[in-house]
Amino acid sequence: MLVLVTGGTGFVGAHTVAALTRVGHSVRLLARDVSTVEHALAPLGVSGDVVEVMLGDVTDQAAVSRAVRGADAVLHAAGVYTFDSRRHRQISRTNVRGTELVLSAARRFAVGRSVYVSTVGAMLPVAGGVLRLDSPPGRPRERYLASKAAAEALARQHQAQGDPVTIVYPPALLGPHDPRIGDQTARLRYLLRGMMPVWPDGGFPLGDVRDTARLLAALLDAPRRGPDRHFGPGRHVSTAEYVRTVREATGRSLRTMFLPARGMLPFAYAASLFQRVWPWYIPAEYGACYVCACDARSADAPPALGLRPRPLVETIADTVRWLHGARLLSDGQAGTAVSAVCRCGDAAPVRQEETRR
Repeated sequence: MLVLVTGGTGFVGAHTVAALTRVGHSVRLLARDVSTVEHALAPLGVSGDVVEVMLGDVTDQAAVSRAVRGADAVLHAAGVYTFDSRRHRQISRTNVRGTELVLSAARRFAVGRSVYVSTVGAMLPVAGGVLRLDSPPGRPRERYLASKAAAEALARQHQAQGDPVTIVYPPALLGPHDPRIGDQTARLRYLLRGMMPVWPDGGFPLGDVRDTARLLAALLDAPRRGPDRHFGPGRHVSTAEYVRTVREATGRSLRTMFLPARGMLPFAYAASLFQRVWPWYIPAEYGACYVCACDARSADAPPALGLRPRPLVETIADTVRWLHGARLLSDGQAGTAVSAVCRCGDAAPVRQEETRR
């Protein structure tokens, strides 16, 4: 099967490309820069010459049409995931317009299966704090989450019109080999560097990018049933449990104070406004605080396709070891995690522009 993957040089996309090639699928990438392909895929054991690369952007209709034509399936993972207020315009354009162009092209060329990578945050806030697969798209008070809610509404419209669209809701994700050091990986790094001594209470869903990639690859061959929607592997963790697990993985004390998330929202919002004019990154994001304040968890249900998530401490330890190997954490910051046997392979060099956080 020839699978077009958008966002294949990002965190979720790259791991999913590796999962697809492992099970024998042919992969075509829509990428803006061919130089990013090797950087993202080589650490995962995927050579750039085994994937077909088509240059273009998901917001360019002509480029999307060229990429989708001839594909048997589409996996749409392209998107801007960040709570950084400096990227608001890019967030809306990529996450909403890109989704509509890709899914419309898949309909036009009669693609047999499209898998859209949404997020649990697309349904925030949710009544009662419990997310269900039929929960409506939310109306969140945050730009990234609002863009994903709008894209979610578009994907559900395609489902309602009979298009073979599968929607997956991954939790927040950690794991090794993050090509661009996304928000969740950066947040763990800040904690270990002593830059986040104060945390909101509440919690958020968390999982491993490798488990989500396995699910996305498996869904391309799985039977479709009704409104084809799935929560990604993971579980809800409180912020206190998260910090406690980082302590377990690293052996470090990590003195941390927890404050009421809703009480922190005004400060986090002001920090996001100031971030628009301040050149250095401020690790106090309104969106992250908002998610913790919502404190939503998915309803109890069997794991999608029976794929159970790996232990959280393993995910965090592997992420810490990779950050250490990529020279983004010192020996002391990584703690005892670096003394264990690393299961994440050789660390890829991190591009200079990716260390700006």
